[in-house]
Amino acid sequence: MRKPQLGIHVDPGTPPGRKAMEITTSPLMTGEKSKLWDHIGGQSALASPMRREIGNRSMMRSFSADDTDLEDLKTSKDKDRPSGSLRLPNIQNHSLLSGLAYCIASCSMILVNKFVLSGYGFNAGIFLMLYQNIVSVIIVSALSLSGVIPTEPLTWKLIKVWLPVNIIFVGMLITSMFSLKYINVAMLTILKNVANVLTASGETYFFKKQHDRQVWISLTLMIISAIAGGITDLSFHAVGYTWQFINCFLTASYSLTLRHVMDRAKEATRSGNLNELSMVLLNNVLSVPLGVILVLGFNEVEYLLETPLLRMPMFWLVITASGVLGLGISFTSMWFLRQTSATTYSLVGSLNKIPLSIAGIILFKVRTSMQNSISILFGLLAGVFFARAKLRGNSQS
Repeated sequence: MRKPQLGIHVDPGTPPGRKAMEITTSPLMTGEKSKLWDHIGGQSALASPMRREIGNRSMMRSFSADDTDLEDLKTSKDKDRPSGSLRLPNIQNHSLLSGLAYCIASCSMILVNKFVLSGYGFNAGIFLMLYQNIVSVIIVSALSLSGVIPTEPLTWKLIKVWLPVNIIFVGMLITSMFSLKYINVAMLTILKNVANVLTASGETYFFKKQHDRQVWISLTLMIISAIAGGITDLSFHAVGYTWQFINCFLTASYSLTLRHVMDRAKEATRSGNLNELSMVLLNNVLSVPLGVILVLGFNEVEYLLETPLLRMPMFWLVITASGVLGLGISFTSMWFLRQTSATTYSLVGSLNKIPLSIAGIILFKVRTSMQNSISILFGLLAGVFFARAKLRGNSQS
């Protein structure tokens, strides 16, 4: 999936190469990951994502931001863009479009994966991740070979740079699959907020990024809602919750390290540039051998040989569709992360968690109580409050 990124929220449902993607942070999930920024050239008073991206990338290298270098770095970044690449009218629209695409892809991915794992009762989550990655590799490779999209050659130098974050990415996707099998979609969206808290704390600790009081208040409310939701969850499953908390840690790690790896990977390419689709291809290609090893290690082969699901054409159609969605998350999570910060990437998905949670409860006929519903709503509103606090903080900066 996933392109988790790829990244990536990786919204937990954060899928191949996803997002990443994330990753998230999800959004999607997570996700899974804010919306208005000032125009380059001084048209608006809101904070520019270009400036934030440059500042974050500078901190990745030196753990301190030097504002006097921002314009020079922005000019250098513009030079790195391929001359034929698509440019939207302004950065504000670019960020909004990438965030919207990420939310739609991550939301759809979670629902489809839940349907495969719980609706069909499929008990090979690692194989599902592996198949989704293979679908993504086939599509991107076909488009690249036909000349429709440009991708960088995969060299050993580039692979060595990308492999560490890819290992985190694979772990994020697998733990997401394991938790989704046992936890309903609405509670999953609330528990993913823990990854947002870890991401924000990591930005402050490692990169010295400051968040205002309202941001920390909203993060505290997210923690309270996750605890209250777990206590009142009528379908509480200890195994599912354990996998989800591991997933939150991996999602935060993916979000915090992806941008730094993206910079180093660009330096390892022959052209000195690495576009989003090249990153998607790289993430998925490296995930395939790791997925094969894990399928064998977790002994899913025996189950795959016995299950009648693999003899159903409709089942193959559904998991193939999930692979296409995984590719969408791979691209959108990395694209979105390049336009924003790791925290925004993880938390913008809070705005699409409300319809996602409602759809999850209705489609999968989840038993819930008034107390649990209130806890879920509380967590969703905390996510919206966080988004507003981030927007206010960005405008002041």
